[in-house]
Amino acid sequence: MLATTVRITRDLDAAEECVQDAYSRALATWAEQGIPANPGAWLTTVARRRAIDLGRRRDVALRSQRLLVTDEIAEPLRETSSGIEDDRLRLIFTCCHPSLATDTQVSLALRLLCGLSTTEVARAFLVKEAAMAARITRAKKKIMVARIPYRVPERPELRQRIDAVLTVIHLVHTTGHTSPVGDRLTRVDLVERSLDLARMLRGLIPNDNEVASLLALILLTDSRRVARVGDEGQFIALADQDRSRWHQDSIDEGLALVSESVRSGRAGRFTLMAAIAAVHASSPRWDETDWAEIVGLYDRLMEVWPSPVVALNRAAAVSFASGPLEGLGALDELSSEPQLSAYPYLAAARGDCLRRLGRMRESREMYEEALLLTENAVERRFLQSRIDEIKG
Repeated sequence: MLATTVRITRDLDAAEECVQDAYSRALATWAEQGIPANPGAWLTTVARRRAIDLGRRRDVALRSQRLLVTDEIAEPLRETSSGIEDDRLRLIFTCCHPSLATDTQVSLALRLLCGLSTTEVARAFLVKEAAMAARITRAKKKIMVARIPYRVPERPELRQRIDAVLTVIHLVHTTGHTSPVGDRLTRVDLVERSLDLARMLRGLIPNDNEVASLLALILLTDSRRVARVGDEGQFIALADQDRSRWHQDSIDEGLALVSESVRSGRAGRFTLMAAIAAVHASSPRWDETDWAEIVGLYDRLMEVWPSPVVALNRAAAVSFASGPLEGLGALDELSSEPQLSAYPYLAAARGDCLRRLGRMRESREMYEEALLLTENAVERRFLQSRIDEIKG
């Protein structure tokens, strides 16, 4: 809705206002007249009409100074034969303009494109909510003042923005794969949106290894969706999943894309992450996972994309490749990392290593710490079950 409406308003704040008005109209109208057959189309139509009305009443001089513009000289890149003509793609490239800092590009796109709350975006970046709110506000103002075009850039410009766009789509997927808050483990809407965007980007730039690898990563990770939750809504860890429930078509497509990317040239961060996912997808059983290969891939990933979260995932892999004592040592090295101070997966990973070492009291303390930091109800029940198991 926002992506469609901003094409009319050329103003991000005005577009958000129109979308909010549409929801308000829906609350009032649907209660009396019932929910329409196509709620999304109804909401989008109302938002568009509100935007048109707003534009008619807006002062012409103000409009020429503050609004987003389209490029009147260069024709926007269109791939109509591949179906590449999507307002969401326009919005994501607008947010990822090189005049904005990379973190700001990604933050703004997550907020506007995906409808994530400022709290959720802040959590994705491991920063405070107030700092993220200020960052997003500054970014929207800069877009208006600089009159950044609302379009998919032409091919020479694509390379400048592609890394930020890939980062946005990846964060959309990770946020959907395990929702930071709420009663559901997975936000299917975000997962499917990330998959749609990755496919559109693949159609737009078919020969880019990192684009192909991001699509592969999403396919391989999401192939496990059904197996991650039990019949009673309980979280099922990777080690305990029924792999016959993994979606084989997604795995086959993802593995083919990984193979293509690995053969084509130097591996970037998404190629390496997809390769890690491919090792898991190719393992018929948990105890046949090639953990040494996974650790090696994480070592290469740390070289091209050093990150506290990557280091944490590597340490967890070390605990399975070389034993929980080695893994615990690697995790302990991360305990002073500021970005991980409120990250529940660090405490949970330490709790797991301590449990496997038989150090139950320390393990329980780590699981309790992870529980305090976790807001997803499904993950909270899993952590509580670990605590109860240790107490029992």
